[in-house]
Amino acid sequence: MELVIALEQVQTLVRGAFPGNAGTESLTVEALEPGYARIRLPYKKWMLRPGNVLSGPTLMTAVDTAMYVAVLGHIGVQLMAVTADMNLRFLNKGTLGDVIADARILKLGKKLIAMESRVYSSAAPEVLVMHATGSYARPS
Repeated sequence: MELVIALEQVQTLVRGAFPGNAGTESLTVEALEPGYARIRLPYKKWMLRPGNVLSGPTLMTAVDTAMYVAVLGHIGVQLMAVTADMNLRFLNKGTLGDVIADARILKLGKKLIAMESRVYSSAAPEVLVMHATGSYARPS
């Protein structure tokens, strides 16, 4: 698996693809390597849910964004690559902090890209908050 565009270009693409969406303006692509991507969403108050933990929508956003970053890094400027499916497992409460999500490409197919993702909080990086699997459909 080879990257076809650089980390900085992917970060710019993701920020520009979702103008006004919570989190994307401050999103950082921390790593982009063959078969792998890692993103960070800096903690903001909108991520809080009752119980002082990171909300489910925040964690899902992080997973989907990490997967999208991995996809773009490997197929290039094809912004219409879309989530085909996602299976989420909430494992532990997310301590308030930056949300870090990684994505690993399991299979880079011609029509579907299969992936898995792990989500952590920067406040407790040793605790896995969520595990997800999913796939992206490549544009025709």
